Amino acid sequence: MKFTKMQGCGNDYVYVNCFEEEVPDRPELARFVSNRNFGIGSDGLICICPSDIADFKMDMYNIDGSSSQMCGNGIRCVAKYVYDNGMTDKTKLTIESGGSVKTLELNVADGKVKTVRVDMGTPEFRPQFIPIAEHGKNFINRSVIVGNEEYFVTALSVGNPHAVVFVEDVDAIDICDIGPKFENHPLFPERVNTEFVEVIDKDTLKMRVWERGCGETLACGTGATASLIAAALCGYTGNSATVRLLGGELFIEWDRDKNRVYMTGPAVTVFDGELYI
Repeated sequence: MKFTKMQGCGNDYVYVNCFEEEVPDRPELARFVSNRNFGIGSDGLICICPSDIADFKMDMYNIDGSSSQMCGNGIRCVAKYVYDNGMTDKTKLTIESGGSVKTLELNVADGKVKTVRVDMGTPEFRPQFIPIAEHGKNFINRSVIVGNEEYFVTALSVGNPHAVVFVEDVDAIDICDIGPKFENHPLFPERVNTEFVEVIDKDTLKMRVWERGCGETLACGTGATASLIAAALCGYTGNSATVRLLGGELFIEWDRDKNRVYMTGPAVTVFDGELYI
């Protein structure tokens, strides 16, 4: 089976072109290829597939084999893959992910995609659609007890569920201890991605993320998007900011009049290979 290793801000996945390859047990393959000792090593598996409602479809699986609705870094790399490999000549694409369709604008130089701007769609604040086991119109800057400590959490969905927590020193967070406690908290019936965010200034955020089914990763595009929205709602930033991740930077814009969010960031091919399975 041919594959391509790609990364966006260090958020790395194994990509398989399912126009050409058959992948019968995708969860099991995801668990195998993600293993950094016995497999290829990645944050998961992304299958590039035909779509009935968009130009292409992204079918994504986490390290533990669970499916994921959306990945901002992953979808940028899908766009780069299909353009760089001649599967399309469009510089404005639609890609289906988790049943919804995202629109992407490709920034091309010397015939290759360098960065991609993704229309991340409309954020969802209603608890039942995040989902979160609470009632009301939203869950913004509300107190939650996790591991016997109080945190103020802003919860929303940008294609998958996020809990954003603002901290004074993000480097001091013991994320391997607190991350799983958030992920598996009963408040989040489908588990949750948790962003720990330090406000550098009104134009800059610094973020670490614990992703459900993955653990800490170097970057999370939907997490960066959720973090900017939460920061704007809480008055820490305006409607756009650079989000610094362990693996690089993303620029996030929230058009509040249209209630749509945009993410711009890099997409990089690491290597191609063949896997004997």
